[in-house]
Amino acid sequence: MKTEPITLSTPRPMRRPTLVQGWHELAFVHWPVAPEEVAGLLPAGTRPDTLDGVTYVGLVPFMMRGAGLGAGPGLLYLGTFCETNVRLYSVDGEGRRGVVFRSLDAARLLPALVGRLGVRLPYTWSAMHLRREHDVITYSCRRRRPPETGPASRAVVRIGRRITEPTPLERFLTARWGLHVSWHGRTVHLPNDHQPWPLHRADLLDLDDGLVTAAGLPRMTRPPVSVLYSPGVAVRFGTPSVLSPLRSRGR
Repeated sequence: MKTEPITLSTPRPMRRPTLVQGWHELAFVHWPVAPEEVAGLLPAGTRPDTLDGVTYVGLVPFMMRGAGLGAGPGLLYLGTFCETNVRLYSVDGEGRRGVVFRSLDAARLLPALVGRLGVRLPYTWSAMHLRREHDVITYSCRRRRPPETGPASRAVVRIGRRITEPTPLERFLTARWGLHVSWHGRTVHLPNDHQPWPLHRADLLDLDDGLVTAAGLPRMTRPPVSVLYSPGVAVRFGTPSVLSPLRSRGR
């Protein structure tokens, strides 16, 4: 099956959302990695998505606002919290590109429980903060378990100029219209829809991260090859679909 093209808008427009979220004040920090290093970490029926033979590990801290069920409106208090995800890039047997979350840290307990128990996403309740001073944002995260000694992350990013034409790599890393997740022994694709990302280039001023290795990934010893910032988008999720048993047996 041919892999779908990378498009700045979703190739699967949504009619009836099952979930709404707002993703705001995001930093996208990415490192290259060989596909064979992460292939075993993806759900059955998917394989690493690559650009010029390389795939990527992403560390993405941001502020979630107004998450809620159905068409919304989202919840102002329970649906608003800091989140950080560690992610990989996938493609399934139908050619759909997606994201695979190796970990998701959330600063509010109830959404973390709903995401872990309801959608089978690897959510963890963590202490998190986002502080912005002019064009510099500091993201901090520490797992609550084990107390005081859990994996932690701190990233400091300076926002740069607005991107008018994303590079092929910037499109590859951000134009993702679904996620793949293992759900009760099957692999599920959950589509999403939002406006094209407003993107800025950014400088990584400081990074002290333990979340990437805690997610079972190799230690990133070199500087990231891409650091981006976005003020955010409003997101709608659609109806999940299960990969066929035939396609989900292999990669």
